Amino acid sequence: MPFIRVVQDDEATGDCARELDAARRRAGRVWNIVRAMTPNPAVLRASMQLYQAVMYGESPLSRRQRELLAVVVSRRNGCVY
Repeated sequence: MPFIRVVQDDEATGDCARELDAARRRAGRVWNIVRAMTPNPAVLRASMQLYQAVMYGESPLSRRQRELLAVVVSRRNGCVY
């Protein structure tokens, strides 16, 4: 199994610490998919910006429909997170 050395909360500084704090404010915790991107804060930030745009940006789909699509696609792809 691959291993990624992730940044722990007590090690996080700068952009990484800001992104982890923002993740906690959004979800009440830091999900592993977010933590896996901590070695590269620029990637983490870009990923979170994309997520925000897809899930909360202007769209003909409701928020509920977007969440449902995410669940269906994740299930179809065998994602367990």
